[in-house]
Parts: sequence; structure tokens; C-alpha cells
Amino acid sequence: DYAGLPRRDFPWRPPLRLTVRARASGPLLGTAGFGFWNNPFSPLGGSPALPAAIWFFHAAPPSDMPLAEGVPGHGWKAATIDTTTARALRWAPLALPVTLANQSAGLLRRVWPRVQRDLCIAEAPIAPPAEAWRSYTLEWRSDGARFAIDGATVLETDCAPRGPLGFVAWLDNQWMVATPRGRFGWGLSDAPGQWLEFAAIRIETLP
Repeated sequence: DYAGLPRRDFPWRPPLRLTVRARASGPLLGTAGFGFWNNPFSPLGGSPALPAAIWFFHAAPPSDMPLAEGVPGHGWKAATIDTTTARALRWAPLALPVTLANQSAGLLRRVWPRVQRDLCIAEAPIAPPAEAWRSYTLEWRSDGARFAIDGATVLETDCAPRGPLGFVAWLDNQWMVATPRGRFGWGLSDAPGQWLEFAAIRIETLP
């Protein structure tokens, strides 16, 4: 719902609630999901930007994006990230030293949690959608977020992007690698016949 808009005019800010009823054809290849983001990489969004998102997100192997400590770098997850804040940007001049430090498992455990916190990264693995309908709820407030599936909370965090963001729901056949140790990659998977279906999408403003 943001096509043709500059990022400053994207339509959604907290506080709001997103409710989605969704199902899928089974294990999905590539990436998929639904929620809100700032469209940082697409040519439709104008110039590239640092990413900000709050969403239910999926990436299948060979994707590997282990951004939250203790959470796998692939699979379905509830997730937030905001790399556009002053707290996040202060790490930019240190990107190379941090990447080098992260080659050591001990230093990675010491350094990355601080980076994760300042980049507003919060994640929790969730069960993948199946052919039975499930209800997904995302409550986005200025001081945090709560994710639930069929009424059961799967992630509650005080990390949340500032906005404005645009609503996105998608399924593609891309894979991506981006690790704290500086490993990067991108490609396409052969993914015929898969689908992600939505029965309802509702966005409502909260008091």
C-alpha cells in the first residue's frame, strides 16, 4: 500500500493492530511473510535505505540471517528491526571492527547482543503456516510490540521501529545470507506450485 510514495509518506505508524488469517501450501521455499517495512531495497522505493520492519517473516535455507541471539537464521519467526535510529547508526563506523571481532565465538557472544539491542532486533521462532487457517495478530506500539497466533502470544518485546512503514504481504523464491560474521549472499530457488493465501487482513488504529 506504499507504491509510488516516498518513505516519509508511508501510511502506518504506531499504535495499531494488524490481524491476518492466513494459510500456506506447506513448507515454503524462498521468503514470505506479512507485516510492515520501509521497503529498503526495492527499486520501487527509490534510493536504498537502511531496513526497518515489524512482521511475521520466513526465509528458507539456504537463507541464513541469524540476527537475534539464539534464534536460527532461517524459518518462520515474529521479528522486529530498526537500523535507522541514532542508536543504530553509531555502529556504522564500527562495522568492520565488529565483523572482525565476531569471527571469535567468545567476542561474538559479548559484542553482538549490544548491537542487536541498538538495532532494535527482536525475534522468536514460530510454527509455519499449514493448510489450516490460523489467525496472526501484531500489536505495534511506540514502546514495543506483541505478536500472537490464534490468541497465544509468541513474542512480546520493547523493541519496535518508529515508522512510518508500509504494509507488505508476499511470497517469492529468493534466498539471502547476511550474518554478523560478514557472510553475505543472494540467489533464487526453484519453487514451483507453492502458495500463501489470505482470508482477511485488518489494520486498526489503537488508542
